[in-house]
Amino acid sequence: MKHSLSLQIGPVAFRIGSAWRSPIEALARLYAGYPDPGRVCDFTVRLEPEKPWRRWIRPSVAIQGDYILPDAAPMSLAHGLLAAEMGMNLQMALGQKSHLLLHAASVEKDGRALILTGESGAGKSTLAALLGERGWRLMGDEFALLGLEDGRLRAFPRAISLKNGAITVMEREVAPQRFGPRLDGTPKGAIRHMRPNERALEAMAEPAQPALVLFPRFGEAAAARGVGQAEVFMRLTQASTNYVSLGAAGFEALTGLVGGCPAAAIDYPDTESAIDMVEQLWAEAA
Repeated sequence: MKHSLSLQIGPVAFRIGSAWRSPIEALARLYAGYPDPGRVCDFTVRLEPEKPWRRWIRPSVAIQGDYILPDAAPMSLAHGLLAAEMGMNLQMALGQKSHLLLHAASVEKDGRALILTGESGAGKSTLAALLGERGWRLMGDEFALLGLEDGRLRAFPRAISLKNGAITVMEREVAPQRFGPRLDGTPKGAIRHMRPNERALEAMAEPAQPALVLFPRFGEAAAARGVGQAEVFMRLTQASTNYVSLGAAGFEALTGLVGGCPAAAIDYPDTESAIDMVEQLWAEAA
């Protein structure tokens, strides 16, 4: 690839290459302050023209790399940064074998980790982003990485993908220089990425012991209920992209997590209510 960037994010190293300069420049600005791996990268992402002439005429970006989805639709060059982010997600989802991968956000306090997982639109990214600015350390937004041997969570503080109304919420909390460009017209509406704060980056090599699992749901009256281990296990297998491929190691890691952590489902009408509920449940789990 003519233009490229290498990034170390927690325990994982990526090399992102592009036929165009603009996606790499946007990625470099968004990930300013992240270390260079200084080693062979774990995964490679390539942003290539869908057809040779689509590099110049109505540029169309195809996401390629170590792992691909053959039927994935190409994206416009205006969404090149989103394509790079999606490419990294794809490599993790299809290629990660060193950790049990959960589609979840996570934050840490006092060496203990809170895992937030749920369906798209549940608000887990917004909650994790807010907690990361209010006394917690953000460990990750898109994926939580659970150690297969020790059951501890590894930080994976990628840029946080904020969507639609969540963008305005975080723009009130965070300095403008930590945001990437606003990307309108995506399949999920408006998207804007936000770089985690310095504390998250400085401590990205520090693991944490899982202490609480929450299943948030936005848009309902405030309520909380405990979730039994059988339901937690089922929901987390559905939230993992590599549970089946890991076999016995994945089963043992997940049963250890479920057996060692209380869990609750929370409904909330607004973010401030959710923050209060999270803090209360966290205190009760201590």
